[in-house]
Amino acid sequence: MTVRVLGIDPGLTRCGVGIVDVAGNRTATLVHVATLRTAPTLPLEQRLLVISRGIEALLDEHRPSFVAIERVFAQQNLSTVMGTAQISGVALLLAAQRGLPVTLHTPSEVKAAITGYGSADKKQVGTMVARILGLAEVPKPADSADALALAICHAWRTGASGGTLPTASALTGAGASAAAGNSTAGLTPAQKAWLAAERSAPVSVARRSLKR
Repeated sequence: MTVRVLGIDPGLTRCGVGIVDVAGNRTATLVHVATLRTAPTLPLEQRLLVISRGIEALLDEHRPSFVAIERVFAQQNLSTVMGTAQISGVALLLAAQRGLPVTLHTPSEVKAAITGYGSADKKQVGTMVARILGLAEVPKPADSADALALAICHAWRTGASGGTLPTASALTGAGASAAAGNSTAGLTPAQKAWLAAERSAPVSVARRSLKR
């Protein structure tokens, strides 16, 4: 089964958006990639409107079945965190209006899914995205490549396309026992990196707010 996923790397100045079709054999094909931009000089409400219209146009034109958004994390730059969270909220609302399921993925999850290494840098992620999609060049800016990585990660990690790697929460039987004991026997290098990334992922702003 082939599924279409919209990946969103939220940001107020630059919002990466990428759409891929992923087949049951995990083969991914580029559908659309872009970076939505707004000027810092615009009033906040206008910036949100510009980004929301861009995302809305993509949803209506390409009709993805799933939406994947990068999970918001605490950073020293409060204004960056706020802008990212605001755009995430816009994307969540637009998806909900269309009845689309949304999943938030941590950067470590995405890196592990795409490169097999949860601490990979942006260059490594971009290079693997280009290789996976059969592109001659890495999509630029990095926001665009990150959005595509999110979309691919979602299809692979959740099994939406029929192919997936096990995660810590999905392991059962012997696998669950191994995970509980921090054993990775029998797992591929990518699976080991994936589990390590999940275990070491910092607590996100979203998770913290839910605990309050």
